[in-house]
Formats: sequence, structure tokens, C-alpha cells
Amino acid sequence: MAYRETERGKARKEKTRQQILQATAELVDASGFRLVQMAQIAERAGIAAGTLYRYFASKEALFADYFRRATEQEVRQVAAALQEPGQSSERVEAGLRVFARRALLKPRTAWALIAEPVDPAVDEQRLRYRQRYARLFEQVISFGIDHGELPHQDARLTSTAMVGALAEALVGPLAEPPAQNETTIDHIIAFCLAGLTRKEYPQ
Repeated sequence: MAYRETERGKARKEKTRQQILQATAELVDASGFRLVQMAQIAERAGIAAGTLYRYFASKEALFADYFRRATEQEVRQVAAALQEPGQSSERVEAGLRVFARRALLKPRTAWALIAEPVDPAVDEQRLRYRQRYARLFEQVISFGIDHGELPHQDARLTSTAMVGALAEALVGPLAEPPAQNETTIDHIIAFCLAGLTRKEYPQ
């Protein structure tokens, strides 16, 4: 008779998986990817190292899963902001501001997700999610063009350039004191909106 996993067994495994991912998140929040070791994760999760490898075959696989889950939360926040009422440029601004504010709220984590050198599997996730962000902005920009709210342009190129500029512009400020955050965000958004609307960049 073939073994069939019980619901209790499934729940226990899922609980352990969540403990591992939570431990990973806490360690990455504190020091980024580079310094985190599997033994540290196992200890913080309260499990044996051998148990950890039953859930994730390698650190690269674990980090890729953590990256996907962490970034999916950020994507949902940006997507919700882009659905706010208003003109297309206002919705784009709302999405940019949510992205930037959340990044600067947890700078160590944001650095890990946006720019820290990582293994190929994690870098693949990073590229995939940059494309996700760009598609979300592209939809709003396309709507704005179609309804005469924005000047004609290549919505895909604009959105891709905007997401790239936003991510790269945040890399340095992630290390700045919190008091500088809102001014930094305002400058980044002004730059992006100047390109989007083709208006003069404010002095």
C-alpha cells in the first residue's frame, strides 16, 4: 500500500518550512545574503542542519525561494498603489513612492533585494521581478497614452527605464540617515515623472 501523507504531517512540514523562511528573513534583514550561512538559519529556525537540507537542497535554492516570497509582497504593494484613483501620472507617482518608501524603511533588506551581488538563481529572480514591476507600470502608462493623459511614447521602454532608474537611484540612499529619505524620494520621483510627462524637471 502506497504511503499517503496525513494532513497533520503536511501541516508540520509547512510549519517547519515557514520557520526556515522566517529565520532566513531575519538574518538577511540583519546582514544581507553574503554573510548568512545555512548553519545559522538552522539554529535560528530551531532545527538540525540535516533537516534544513531536506527542505532546501542548497543555500542558493533557499535564498531564491526567500527572494521570491519577499519580493512578491513588495509587488503587491506597488500594484495596489497603481490602482489608486487619479490621473495616470498620479498613479505612477503613487507606485514609485510606495516602492521607494518601503525600500528606505528597511534599507538592509532592500539592498539585498535590489543590488547585493547574489548567486545566479537569486539574480534570475531579481530580473524576473524587475520585469514584473515594469509590466505593472507599463499598463498604467499605456492607459494614460490611450486616454490622452500622457504624451505618446513607447510605454514598455518608459516603464523599464523608470524601474531601472528607481532601483539604481535608491542604491546609494539606502545607506543615508532616515531624515534624508523623503527628500531623496521626491528627487527620484521628479526625475521619473519629468521623463514620463516630458515636463521640465523642477529645480
